[in-house]
Amino acid sequence: MSFEERKPSWISRLFRKALVGIYRRNGWHAHGVVPEPRKFVLIAAPHTSNWDFVYFLGLTDELGIRPHFMAKSSLFRWPWKNFMLDMGGVPVDRSSSKNYVQQMIDEFHRRTEFMLTIAPEGTRDTVKAWKTGFYHIAMGAGVPLVVGMMDYASKSGGLGPAIWPTGDYKADMAKVAEIYSKVTPKHPAKGMTAVLAKDEE
Repeated sequence: MSFEERKPSWISRLFRKALVGIYRRNGWHAHGVVPEPRKFVLIAAPHTSNWDFVYFLGLTDELGIRPHFMAKSSLFRWPWKNFMLDMGGVPVDRSSSKNYVQQMIDEFHRRTEFMLTIAPEGTRDTVKAWKTGFYHIAMGAGVPLVVGMMDYASKSGGLGPAIWPTGDYKADMAKVAEIYSKVTPKHPAKGMTAVLAKDEE
């Protein structure tokens, strides 16, 4: 059974309901339009706090979408397998001859709907450069980049405009940086300092 067809377990439904409840009680609201077709790489930045996950889950729930995320295949074993799949996890086989970029490109080609969330910073700490795998996935799959935003100053967030990658990383990321310049992260000191730099993987 594929992710699109599976019925979430009661544990994952309860977990999601609890986090969405926190999102609503704290007064957050979503904005933005979900691009069609629903196949794109969703940039999750700046990632400065564990709270980002809670509010991201609430924002996507309000927008009516269930994005996916990558995780190492070893996490998709008992007792976590069903929970990981229910939450949108996509296993990445690090022992495969294909790198994770190609594995995700293949997923885009295989699915009719696939919204892949990637945090280019890869950590909540300040980084000198973003990892560029998200960009290569979008280029290889022929899908746009969509900026995911969480503005703690206004308790709002959602989706920015779709940006089609051109192959000119610096120019494309300048558009992304312009959008994020209007967003206040949970910890501003750890904010957008590395969006134009490249950490090739």
